[in-house]
Formats: sequence, C-alpha cells, structure tokens
Amino acid sequence: MFQEALATVETNTQVPFIAPAFNAAAISTASTSAFPQQPLSSKSRPLENEERKRMMCYVAPSNVDAKQEEMSPYSLLTVRILKLRNAHQTDFLSQSDCYVSLWLPTASDEKFHTKTIKNCRNPVWNESFYFRIQRQVKNILEITVSDDDIIRDDDHAIVLFDVAKIPLGERVFTTFPLNPQTREGLEVEFVLESIWDPPETLLTNGAIVCREAACLEVHLDCRIKKKHFSENELTFTVRGSFEETQRLSVGCDSCSPCFHYAKYKQPSLDVVLIKKRRLPTLCACMSCGVRRSRNIPLTLSLNSLPSEQVVVGEHRKFDLHLKVKKCQEDIDVRLGFDLCAQEQDFIRKRKKVVAAALKDILQLEEDLQDDEVPVVAIMTTGGGTRALTAMYAHLLSVQELNILDCVSYITGLSGTTWTMSDLYADPDWSQKDLKETLKDARKHVLKNKFLTCFAPDRLKYYLKELCQRKQEGHQMSFTDLWGLIIEAMFHEKEDCHKLTDQQLALNQGQNPLPIYLSLNVKDKISDQDFREWVEFTPYEVGFPKYGAYIHTEDFGSEFFMGRLMKKVPESRICFLEGIWSSVFSLNLMDAWYLSVQSEDFWHKWTRDKITDIDDETIFPARPNELDTRVVCPADSFSDIFRDVAMSRPAASEIPNFLKGFQMNNNYLESEFSKWKDCELDTQPNHLTAAADYLILIDTAFAFATSYPPLMRPERKVDVILHFNYSSGSQTVPLKEASKYFAKQGIPFPTKVPDDEETPHLKECYIVGDKESPETPIVIFFPLVNDTFRDYKAPGVKRSPSEMAEGEVDVASSCGPYYINNLSYSEEDFDKLVNLSYYNVQNNKDLILQALRTAVERKKQRNKELLGKPPSGGGMCMPDREGTQHLADCPALRNVKSNSYESC
Repeated sequence: MFQEALATVETNTQVPFIAPAFNAAAISTASTSAFPQQPLSSKSRPLENEERKRMMCYVAPSNVDAKQEEMSPYSLLTVRILKLRNAHQTDFLSQSDCYVSLWLPTASDEKFHTKTIKNCRNPVWNESFYFRIQRQVKNILEITVSDDDIIRDDDHAIVLFDVAKIPLGERVFTTFPLNPQTREGLEVEFVLESIWDPPETLLTNGAIVCREAACLEVHLDCRIKKKHFSENELTFTVRGSFEETQRLSVGCDSCSPCFHYAKYKQPSLDVVLIKKRRLPTLCACMSCGVRRSRNIPLTLSLNSLPSEQVVVGEHRKFDLHLKVKKCQEDIDVRLGFDLCAQEQDFIRKRKKVVAAALKDILQLEEDLQDDEVPVVAIMTTGGGTRALTAMYAHLLSVQELNILDCVSYITGLSGTTWTMSDLYADPDWSQKDLKETLKDARKHVLKNKFLTCFAPDRLKYYLKELCQRKQEGHQMSFTDLWGLIIEAMFHEKEDCHKLTDQQLALNQGQNPLPIYLSLNVKDKISDQDFREWVEFTPYEVGFPKYGAYIHTEDFGSEFFMGRLMKKVPESRICFLEGIWSSVFSLNLMDAWYLSVQSEDFWHKWTRDKITDIDDETIFPARPNELDTRVVCPADSFSDIFRDVAMSRPAASEIPNFLKGFQMNNNYLESEFSKWKDCELDTQPNHLTAAADYLILIDTAFAFATSYPPLMRPERKVDVILHFNYSSGSQTVPLKEASKYFAKQGIPFPTKVPDDEETPHLKECYIVGDKESPETPIVIFFPLVNDTFRDYKAPGVKRSPSEMAEGEVDVASSCGPYYINNLSYSEEDFDKLVNLSYYNVQNNKDLILQALRTAVERKKQRNKELLGKPPSGGGMCMPDREGTQHLADCPALRNVKSNSYESC
C-alpha cells in the first residue's frame, strides 16, 4: 500500500520508471496498481477498487484510541445509487436514457457518474461512490438525474443534500421524491464512517474556511545530449491546482514547474511525454518534414509522495525530481469581521478631531470622552454628473457650518465616487477652502465631453494605456476603457493617483475615511437573486458578508486558497472609477427591474424551480443543517431567454481572491447571516468562493444607496447625513434601505418619509431619533427645490428680478440634470450648486439637533453600562476578532483564526 511503501523512501531516493509504454508507471516505491494507466471515462466511478482499498486503509484501526477516533474531523462517505422509479420521459418516442452524477466539491473537483441505462423507465444501477470529507466544512452533495442525449444531456432534477444529516457510523436508506405527482423517486443509500488521518490545520473566521495547501516542485534532469532530445516535450497537469497545466521542453534543465494544490482533494499529477518524430516528405526541402507526435500518459497520486523529501523517478534519458512541500500557514487574505488595524487606528485619531469640533459647534462645557464621541457619516447615492456636482456643493456647505470635522466616514457609489476620488488626491482637502475645488470641477463639467474624450490624441492614449495594462497582467474589460474616459472628462492630464495614496489623507485623522461601494454578481443570474457588497477603502478591499479582506494594492492580483500567487501592479484610480460607475454592466433584467420594480415576469421564464423535501422522519433536524432540496433546471428555451436577458458583456471580471475557500459548517450562525439575503446563500457550492472571477457592477442598478458599509456593527455609526442624488422618487432609496435592513435584522429607522403620504417633500428630515438607541439617526436631504424658490439664503427673500434664479428643475426626468447628461451649461451648474448649498445651510438647526441627540445617547449608554454589573463572574470578556465559533470542540485543536496585522 502507499503509506507502507513510502515509509521507507529516503531523501533523493532513486526509483526506476518501470511502465512498459513510457517506462514510467511509478515515480515512487508504491506498486504500479496505484497509478491507473487508463483515464477515467466521463461517466465512470470516482474510485476504482484499488483506490477504494487505499481510502479504507485510513479507516480508524481497532487499536486506535476511541477518543482519538471521535476527535478525527474526517469521514469516509459511501453513496450507493440504487435505482430510479418512474423516470421522467423526455424523449418523444422512447423512455429516457438515464444516468446519475454526483458532485461534492469540498472533496473533489470531479463529477462522477453512473453508467447510462438505455430506454428504461425504472433503471437500476446499484453503484457505489466514495468521498473523503472534512466535517468542519459545509458538505453539500449534488445528485443529478440526467438524460443522455447525442447533442446535449438534459439535467432533469438536482438533489441538494447536506451530508451533515447522516449520523456517523450508521447506514441510512432514503428515497428522494423528484416529482410527487408522477411518484418519481431516486433511491439512495448513505454510510458515513469515521476515518483516522493526520490532523489538518484550518484557518477560519466562522464563515469561510481556508484548508491546507501543498506545493509540488518538479525538476527535470536530462542525461543525454539536448540536441538529440530537445524537441520532446513533457506536459504536467495537476487538476484543481492554481497552475493547472505546465509544459516543459525535455532539453531545458533550468525549468522547474511548480504546482500549488489543495491536499484534501486527493490530487494526482498527470505527466504526458510527447515524442516528436520526422516523417519522409516529397518536398525537396527536407526540413519541411511533417512531425508526428506520440503521447504517453502517466498518472501519479500526490498523496503517495512523502512530504519535504525529494523522490527521483528514473527514465533512460532523464530523471524527474519531485518534492512536496507544505505551503506557509500564514495567508494573504485577512479573515475577520472586525475592522482592520489601520482603520481602528484612524478612528482613534479621528475621534480627537470630532470631539473638538462637537464641543465647538454644540457649545459644550466639557470635553467629550472617547466613548462619548458619536460616529458621524455622510452617505451618498448615485446620479452621474448630477451627483458629482451636488456633492461638491453639499460638502462645501457642511464645511462652512464646521460640521465636516464631525464626520468620520464618507461612502459613495457611481457618480459620487468621482467626487470622492478627486477630493482625496489632496491629503488635506477638508482643511482647505472647497470653493477652489468647486471651481475646478465646474470647468470640467462645462466642457464638451465628446470633443475632449474622443480627440485623436486621446484615442492613442487609450490604446497605449490599455496595452500597458494588458502587459502588466490585468484582466481586460470594457470598464477599463470607461475608466479612461472618466479620467478624460474630469482631468486635464493623466491622473497617476491610486487608492492606496489616499492613506496620506488619513494618517493624522485629518479627513473622513472614504468607502467606495461596488456589487458582486453572477453571470446569468439576476442581481436581485444574487448580490454581495464589496467595499473599497484606502486600506482594504473585501466582503463584509464573508469577513474576508485583502490589501488594497493587491486588488486585481491572483489568489489561491488565501495565498497571493500572481502579483500585478496596483491599478490607477480611474480604472476603479470605471468599475464603481459602470453604466455598461446593465443588462435587460436590470433595465426591466428599474422600470417596473418587479421581476415576476422574468422569474417565470428564467428561474429554476426549487422544492424543499421534508426528510425529518429519516434525518432528524440538527442545528446548522440545510434543508434537502430538489432543483428542476429550466428548459432549453428558458436557457436561451436567460442568456439574452442576463448577459453582461461589459461587466468587470476581476480575479477572485476568495478562490479555493470553503464555507464553514456553521457559517449560517456567523456574521454571514447578517448579509444573507438571496437564494444562493443556502447553496454553498455556488457562492463566491467557487468562482474564478468576481463580476463587479455599479451598485446603483440594484441598490440606490451606499448604506451597507455603514451598517456593519463594527463601525458603530450613530448619525448619517443622507444626501440623495437619485432621479425619480426622492424617498424610494431611503424606503428601500429601511425595508432591506429590517429584513436583515440590522437596526435602521423604520418610519421614513413617503412620496404618497407627503407629496410635497421638505428639504430635510430627521428619522430614527425616536427609535431604539441602537438605531442610527438619519438626517435625510432629498434633492428638492422647496424654499429655495423664494429665498436666496436662509432668511433672505429673493427680489422679483432674482426669482428666475430660484427655478431649478431637479425633478423632471427630461430636465437638464437627467442621468445621461454629462455636461451642463454655466447657468444649470450654478443653479444646482446654489440649491444644494442652500438646502444644507437652511437646515443647520436640524443637523445640530441630531448631533446633540447622538451625544446624549452616548452619555446615557455609558451611564447604563457603569450601573450594570459585569457578566462572566465579574470579568469582562471582550470578543476577539476572528474567533472560531467551535473553538471548544476537541476536533478543532488545529483550527486557527487569521488576521494580518498590517492591512
């Protein structure tokens, strides 16, 4: 057996190749039966008899201590597909040609199949499949019943089964009802046995898990003259590894392929020697001889190789030196739901600035203590050039009221990210007069965008930049060109500014911290059915949902199992603006939803039918288990319809830094549940960690506000100034946010203005101040023209000659400020700026009232905490960032939480 044979392998052990075809069937001292020479067919069993024996040798032997066996987090899952009753007939003239496939991605990348039984209504297979599973991750087995067709196989039904339902050490027989009306059912038998294996180190934050990775180094040592053998080529493949396939010329001694792979997936190394020979030719030029290739395959199980030792495989013309190394335990993805160290340090510094500003504007007699300083944020919506222009004016007005120094966060999406990116190019922007900044923005908004963006010199510049970006290794998309166009619209020359450069604007706490919001979606799935918030700060980029973040400068680089594998240069800020405000990522489904606020019509034709199965009589309910479900895929016509309606040809595809992670078995009990808001959240096999790329779009298409980053409980935001720049209804974005956070169980004001109840909107509303202390106070500024019509400044009425200046049409969808208008006239720009500036100035008292209420809340909360005895036997037990929820379980002695210290 493998382990017995390899126990005697020493460093640099030489092992002769002995297969007759390639003379290379065994690169280790294991028996040749361990390496199948015949590749598995596309519809075959996952493990042949020899492999079954190899796995069974891991089953805990009788002399293993019972307690040690119980602690093992590994199991051998045996799935026996018995038969199908009353199979659904998909062919017109005959019964279906059925086969069953099994996919368990937490154990193997491969899909395994039964044999196909032709023209049978009640096919019987009685075939067994084996999977080695880690019980600390969420293992969802997908069992698919398909009809074998010549052109394309039809998936009839997919059973999603949580392996955690199976009691350890028991044999369970069940029938999955695929169609209760026709009494169609699939009979399956499960056995879950405990196996003993060396412990695996897991890194987890309770939501996602990073498992052990290994690295295979391959070195070729050629023993004959290269000129006689250099045309031959070796192809190395490790399926599921980061590198996947690498080719090596036999005459190249200096080349050493390296593969990074997941140890748990029972990986194998496939080696193919391609021998090239010349054939005779009728051409007078003998060099034109046709080359004939001969491929000779070899498969080697990597788990059979000893760790940290060199194994040598001998061929008559070359040697292969193989060495398996354990990858470093530290990973480059921060796992944790708390704020990174840099942001926490920023907040400590910013609180001193905020405390001094609040004392001044609220005329407080005493200095505020750190825990009495409320966290104030500015939240903005999208709106193109309208949003860019009005935000400059709002910030100028807030600055002149001395309120800007009270703000700790500014969030933006779509058009407001253009304003934020421009402001933070200056490390001291909030300490300078914003009138000068506004004048510069005015110049760019007034200019002719077509002549500016599509001049011949600009087109040459675009081509040069895109070629350079391609050479640097970035994934190219249309949003890269859009980012360059944005740069041309609002800058005179190349903007070399990067997002990490904005750290200079935060190092002394001198400005609020900017947070840019984007949305991760999936191809051919509606963004109402699947969407995940992705936040960008000068420190980190990441998912609040998964508690996973990377350094901002690493965004766009390639990761595998939490490790940075391929570093690319950090993108300039304009390319990020292209992602944050990509109007070209809109698809037909988005357009339909924006028009009618409903997807019922589309769902009827595009959604898979999902049915829950009640199997509690066979599998008693346990905590954290997912319901067993049957998915009936849409038909071919619906697939075509879905392809057309949901295609995003211009969306940004960014290498997924969560690639290779898995979901924790208890992920629904973690902070993940706060952001669980779509159907796929209960299908862990199809969440983001399983994707190669992130598909990032403009958030405004699915959610008009940038509230989500501020609603993270770790940021503890007390007051939010909501500046609305959306077109159409001014109250819908706030109502949408209120409904969403109520559904998620996140404190947020529930009583908000409504167009139907208050058709004549005022300039400012305060909501949430009468609700629970945990609810943030929202100061809502809709973009309306109310008293500005009659007043040019607070308390100063307009003269008859000035009344025209008060006529600002911000409500009409066809007015001068509609979303597609990228250039304004001087008059329209000045009117929008004056209106936005006035609305804040005219409601200074309401803003101060909200800030005063927030300070009083903080003081009252401190009094309550001081009067409350500490829990835990008089000892304070603060939560630790990234703590594993099951840390007390003996089986998790090797489970670690991860967070990097410098973000």
